[in-house]
Amino acid sequence: AIANTALPSIAQDLAVSPEAAIWVINAYQLVIVASLLPLAALGQRFGARRVFLFGVALFSLSSLCCALVNGLAALTAARALQGLGAAGIMAMNLAMVRQIYPARMLGRGVGLNAFVVGIGYTSGPSLAALILSLGPWPWLFAINVPLCGWAWVLGRRHLPRAESNRSAAFDGPLAAVLAVTLGAALLAMTQATRGQAWATVAALATLATLGALWVRQRQRHQAQPIWPSDLLRLPAFALSVLTSISSFATQGLAFVGLPFFLEQSLHRDTVESGLLLSTWALVVALTGPWAGRWSDRVRPAVLGSVGLLGLGVGMGLLASLQPDASTLDISWRMAWCGLGFGLFQSPNLKAIMSSTPPERSSGGSGMIALARLSGQTIGAALVACCFAWFDHNGAQAALWLGCLTASLAAVFSASRLRFNAHMTLEENRP
Repeated sequence: AIANTALPSIAQDLAVSPEAAIWVINAYQLVIVASLLPLAALGQRFGARRVFLFGVALFSLSSLCCALVNGLAALTAARALQGLGAAGIMAMNLAMVRQIYPARMLGRGVGLNAFVVGIGYTSGPSLAALILSLGPWPWLFAINVPLCGWAWVLGRRHLPRAESNRSAAFDGPLAAVLAVTLGAALLAMTQATRGQAWATVAALATLATLGALWVRQRQRHQAQPIWPSDLLRLPAFALSVLTSISSFATQGLAFVGLPFFLEQSLHRDTVESGLLLSTWALVVALTGPWAGRWSDRVRPAVLGSVGLLGLGVGMGLLASLQPDASTLDISWRMAWCGLGFGLFQSPNLKAIMSSTPPERSSGGSGMIALARLSGQTIGAALVACCFAWFDHNGAQAALWLGCLTASLAAVFSASRLRFNAHMTLEENRP
């Protein structure tokens, strides 16, 4: 989260346009999306701990490269390498939470995870501002090196040593084509919303479609496919993934649209807008552990539906703000949205992991991260469409659209009530 704040400084220091500097973010996200599921398959084969530690080590090394390079092309390449390391961490994270926590306490584990992630997103912009006040932007990346080194030592010492599953074959060509397919699909979406040439968008979409057809044919008879078609045939798993995509699309609509709405319609400056947005993330972080504990007693479908309906109402409350709204009025509406999102997130994570067979934990964990990033990307793309369709009212239209996507997520969540998303063979694990 810390790198986004540095984009203006990076563009100025490297003498490039803001549009070109965006590739510092795009390269990172593209590689994460492309490599999540292949790395999850490697975790299935060689163990989650090994892939996770690989991700931490690569993130540290690539952070050092980001801090030392002096050109946009080199920085973009280093950020792509950093994305590969981040994908190794993200793909394995919840698989290891599942190994550590017994089934009856899984909600507590994912709730703690949601708390840590929320604190990271809340503190990232403030920490970036502090570092930039003391030194140049490369320090933002250099700070990762000792932190990741410490994390690697702790992980090697304490993370569970699950046995490798040598029976889980890894299909290298399939992994490569799937990575290209996912990357092309994401790039086609982002290029389309930025007004790029339709010939380029069509070529990327065609590449993604052909890749998807080849992947489907290639893995038709595989017991543990890299693209988790076996898991997506499980109703509770599929509905939970759809819930996640829709809810994170709402978050994307909010977090991309709100800065414009706050600054252009409500006349707040950049600093105040950042602090107001932090209210949402902070409430999500504080709600996560409690929602996780509740999900050990109440069905995730119920908690998730209640939270997502609240999120939809909150998006409407934000969209209806008037130019003379007070800071307190904005803040409690932000907090309401954060509460709704927090009530959804931890129970939904538990629902996905609980509906995943134990031997496919890595695939489930990778799909969680992919659903989150896909939803956020869709949300950002929808904001661009709102600006194209509604001009200066685009930010407010994006918030109203967030009401719709949150309500859709609530429908997907409530549909899980027909299925017992809690019960797997793992429920009896001590």
